[in-house]
Amino acid sequence: MSPHPAQTDRIRIVKTAQALIECDGLEGLTLGGVASELGIKAPSLYRHIDNKNALLKAVIEQTFLDLFRAYDVALRTAGDAPQEQLLKLARAHRAFAHANPNAYTLAYSTQNPELRASAEMLLKHAIALQQIIERIVRPQSSLSALRGLLAIVHGFVTLELNGQFQRGGDLSEAFETSVLAYLRGCSLV
Repeated sequence: MSPHPAQTDRIRIVKTAQALIECDGLEGLTLGGVASELGIKAPSLYRHIDNKNALLKAVIEQTFLDLFRAYDVALRTAGDAPQEQLLKLARAHRAFAHANPNAYTLAYSTQNPELRASAEMLLKHAIALQQIIERIVRPQSSLSALRGLLAIVHGFVTLELNGQFQRGGDLSEAFETSVLAYLRGCSLV
């Protein structure tokens, strides 16, 4: 049974768009396709989403919120040691990227400033991560250390998602080795 337009809300629209991006890629995302998937007419979407750019921005923000939820779950199962917490966060980041490769790539690669996630939302979560890394580096080095960790995790994941690691081997082990080496190096600074 098709949802009545009044029963279709913004979150459902955004989640549907995310799912379509994962199935068909960003190129395949259309407002008509989202409406069709929801069983409604495209004009009904405009009650919740102004245009495709607004939908993409909402997808990007939802993708980051979903990633941050994965971080929260990882932290609940981590011990008190900051290195362990950061390794769990890195693993959660990688797992999320593998589960949502197209939405992840969209969220981290958009060059249009109008589509980027809210700076306030991102800052709130970055500060929480920075407070963890601050426990292993000097406070004045924590932002640089956090940026370095993100560069390693994101760079590794992006290369992996794009099939750039061609020489075989256990990529999970390589990921762990890379993150742990970085964290050990940070603790010396």
